[in-house]
Amino acid sequence: MTILVTGATGTVGRHVVRALDRRGAAIRALARDPAKAGLPAGVAVATGDFLDVDAMRAALSGVSTLFLLNAVVPDEVTQALVALNLAREAGVGRVVYLSVIHADRFVNVPHFAGKLAVERMIEAMGFEATILRPAYFIDNDRTVADVVANHGVYPMPLGHKGLAMIDAGDIGEVAALELLRREGAAGPLPSERLTLVGPQTLTGPDVAGIWSEVLGRPVAYAGDDTAGFEQALRRVMPPWMAFDMRLMAERFQTDGMIPQPGDRERLTALLGRPLRAYRDFAAGLAA
Repeated sequence: MTILVTGATGTVGRHVVRALDRRGAAIRALARDPAKAGLPAGVAVATGDFLDVDAMRAALSGVSTLFLLNAVVPDEVTQALVALNLAREAGVGRVVYLSVIHADRFVNVPHFAGKLAVERMIEAMGFEATILRPAYFIDNDRTVADVVANHGVYPMPLGHKGLAMIDAGDIGEVAALELLRREGAAGPLPSERLTLVGPQTLTGPDVAGIWSEVLGRPVAYAGDDTAGFEQALRRVMPPWMAFDMRLMAERFQTDGMIPQPGDRERLTALLGRPLRAYRDFAAGLAA
């Protein structure tokens, strides 16, 4: 049978496809433009998106397990519910869904609340599911690497509570392992949630300190100005999204993204190797 990977050309989805491909899985990747997908040779690509019902029906035909990942967009919940309803129509019973850590707590943050709604619909529709709840992606900081390197400032207002940042490659590999576990099961498996975290819980000053060590020169933490953060983001994204990101940053500062006891050990055992650290990411970019 076949695993359908949505979001297959994005930050996490590419890692999911590669991890499945390395393990010899039958994969179908959903992409708007197959010519630009850039996925491994031999991976079947289905053309379409979540709101193209006919294309989604075709993409889901013959699929046994669904990896559901949709972007932060105004109609994120609608997209997910269209996909889930079409999956159920196609007889797909198993889902791995990429949600977010603290989706049930950060309910004032639009994209967190949206992912919680999708989690609840997955449960209500009776799918056998693994809900993945990752913390802040280490890879998000690719967008600020030039600022760090050229201006000596780490600009993300992460605050002082700490975020257990995780590498996108680790997320993708965990997702692939869960997809294969459900795909290969002889019978129904219970649904579960996995909190995905990295090896360290880092504050804004901690991250600036890592960059200082990697670059060999001082890097300052820009501070906790979420209003200024919103205004900066409005230069590169729509105002609604910039406001969403500001609300998220405010919860970083009041709550953090803190793992529960055993979260890291569970992931390390699942992967069979250490989780990738922020320092490895920063050193790779600096090199």
